[in-house]
Amino acid sequence: MRIGILTGGGDVPGLNPSIKAAVIRVAEAGHSMVGIRRGWGGLVATNPDDPASIAENLVPLDPASVRTIDRSGGTVLHSSRTNPSKVKSGAVPDFLAASVQGDGPHDLTEHVLKVLESQGIDVLIPIGGDDTLSYGLRLHNEGMHVIAIPKTMDNDVHGTDYCIGFSTAVTRGVDFVHNLRTAAGSHERIAVIELFGRYSGETSLITAYLSSVDRALISEVPFDIDKLTALLMEDRGRNPSNYAICTVSEGATIEGGDMMLSGEADAFGHQKLGGIGEHVGALLKQKTGVGIINQNIAYLARSGRPDSLDLMVATNYAVMAADLAMEGATGRMVALRGGTYTAVPLSVTGEGVKRVDVGELYDVDAYRPKVRHVPGKPMFLY
Repeated sequence: MRIGILTGGGDVPGLNPSIKAAVIRVAEAGHSMVGIRRGWGGLVATNPDDPASIAENLVPLDPASVRTIDRSGGTVLHSSRTNPSKVKSGAVPDFLAASVQGDGPHDLTEHVLKVLESQGIDVLIPIGGDDTLSYGLRLHNEGMHVIAIPKTMDNDVHGTDYCIGFSTAVTRGVDFVHNLRTAAGSHERIAVIELFGRYSGETSLITAYLSSVDRALISEVPFDIDKLTALLMEDRGRNPSNYAICTVSEGATIEGGDMMLSGEADAFGHQKLGGIGEHVGALLKQKTGVGIINQNIAYLARSGRPDSLDLMVATNYAVMAADLAMEGATGRMVALRGGTYTAVPLSVTGEGVKRVDVGELYDVDAYRPKVRHVPGKPMFLY
C-alpha cells in the first residue's frame, strides 16, 4: 500500500510530529508513504508525464527522512489554500491550460484523481481545517480513500472536540497576555490583544478565561463600543497598577458593523481577516484619552514547537489515521469526543458549525468569560 499525506491551510504547531508519527506507523507495517507538497496545490501542479514535476511536488517519506522534523513547528511539506475544484485561470498549470475552457474558476478534480492514480496512491491523509477537509470529502465522494486529521488554531472543525494547534495557540496567548501586563502597568494603559478566530471566538474566550483578562470580545457576540469603553475604564480604575486588558477575536464585530476584511478572496471564498484590534484601540483612545497598547498576536501563535498537549494529540491522531488507512477504511476523520479518541464520518464536517456556546460560557453583558457549569464539559469547555 502507498499512502499520501498533505497539510493544507494555515500552519499550526503539531503538523510535523503528526507527519512523523504517520510515516513511522506506516513503515513499521511494511507500507510506504509519500508527502504531497503545498497541500492540494501539489496535486494540481503535478504533471504525471513529467518526472521533474513529480519530484518537485511529491516526496518519498521514510523514518530516516522524518527523524528530526518533530523538533520544530510548521510543516516540512509546506502548505497552500488551493481548492482544486475552483482554480482561477491564472493559477492553472501551463501543461493543463489547453484542457480548460472559459474564464474559470476551473474544476481540476479529474486531473487530481489522475495524478493520484498514476502515482499509485491508495489512500490520502489530508491534515487541515474545514476548507482543506471539504475537498478531502469531495475526493472521497469521487471514490478516493480518504482519512482526515483535523487541525486549526480556532478549534472550529465540526465533529471533534479538539483540533491540532489549539492548545498551543491558547498557551501562547496566555503567555503574551501576562507578558504584556508589565508594559500596560508601567505606562498605565489599556492593552487590546487580537487573537485568531474568524467565526469562532474560543481562542479569545479560553485565553481570557485562563489569564484573567478584564474583557474578552468574541466572534459570536457583537459589542457596543461605548459600553466596552465604560467597562474597561472601570477595570482600569479598580486595578492598583491602573491598567486594563481586553482580548478580541479577529472576527469580532461592533454592533451594526461587519468583520474587518481586506484583499482578494482565496479559493475557498475567504478574504484576509484582521484589524479589529487596532480599530478598537483607536476608538478607545479617542473616547478616553488613555494610552493604548495594540498587539496582534497573529503568526506568533502559529510559530515554533507545539506544547505537550498538541504533541500528544498530533501523534495519536496520526497513528489512528495510519491504522484506519491500512485497514482499508475511507471517508473518516479522527477525532476527540468526550475525552476519548474516535473516528467519525468525514461528512460530519459539513453538517453544522462549531461555535462558542455563549449561553454556557460567556457573559454577553459584561463581555467576559463566564463558565456556568463545568461538569459534563470537554477539557477545553467547547
